[in-house]
Amino acid sequence: MKIVMLGAPGAGKGTQAKMIASKYGIPHISTGDIFRANIKEGTELGKKAKAFMDQGALVPDELTLELIMDRFKQADCANGYVLDGFPRTIPQAEALTKALSDEGGKLDYAINVEVPDENIVNRMSGRRACLSCGGTYHVVFNAPKKEGVCDACGGELVLRDDDKPETVAKRLDVYHTQTQPLIDYYAGQGILKEVDGTKEVAEVFGDITAILDK
Repeated sequence: MKIVMLGAPGAGKGTQAKMIASKYGIPHISTGDIFRANIKEGTELGKKAKAFMDQGALVPDELTLELIMDRFKQADCANGYVLDGFPRTIPQAEALTKALSDEGGKLDYAINVEVPDENIVNRMSGRRACLSCGGTYHVVFNAPKKEGVCDACGGELVLRDDDKPETVAKRLDVYHTQTQPLIDYYAGQGILKEVDGTKEVAEVFGDITAILDK
């Protein structure tokens, strides 16, 4: 079961990806995790990626794809995987399709967690992060016991720059321009499945498992 997760930033696709991975016993693969693991292990690919990251530059698509394909060869991917955060653009998607095809494989599902922009802005602007331990809260869905104070360590809770409405709006603009075309791309391949991400997390997961269990 080879799955790629789609959805706007803040749509909850990362949460769903982890739940899918846990239920079906397949790894949740994110590009950030791959970069960190390879850099920590000092692999050749990791050294190449680190050189770009140290300069504050994006890791090129070719190298990112090489790292991902290398990750797919590990034993825990024998029964599939959930890919989260890649591809983000049509060229990346086309390169992934070709690389998988060259190895005799293909994706089984592209699951799009659909959430309107307005909901996402409201969701993300309600997030609060602890400056001390990194814990995360939400003023509506997961409020701390005491406003502005972390339950775990008593640290100060803040609205991160990434979660400010104006920043979220910019991120959504980039998503609609670069990433949303992937929905049409995977629909054209006949593997797109869409779920309503405005529901409760457990309900969204139920909708996804109903698709995967068919």
